[in-house]
Amino acid sequence: MKLCTFDDHKKELLKDPEFKKEYDRLEPEFALVRSLIRSRIKRKLTQAQLAKKIGSKQAVISRLESGNANPTIGFLKKISEALNLPLHIQIG
Repeated sequence: MKLCTFDDHKKELLKDPEFKKEYDRLEPEFALVRSLIRSRIKRKLTQAQLAKKIGSKQAVISRLESGNANPTIGFLKKISEALNLPLHIQIG
């Protein structure tokens, strides 16, 4: 059995039109989550520390970072302010 990297596996999966369609549909959410995680880690903050900065609980940050939350714009604004980042929302 040959081992493959995640990127190799993803490349294979994206050859399937149905998979690619769903992947593309979810990409904006994945991009947001990736950006939040990278920004938090870059600032050397734990989930608990970020949660405390915005007056929330660590579990809320965990759900957001795992893609199991549907955050409001207000909540995203709190996160962006705590991470000292601008919040840009764009349609089209």
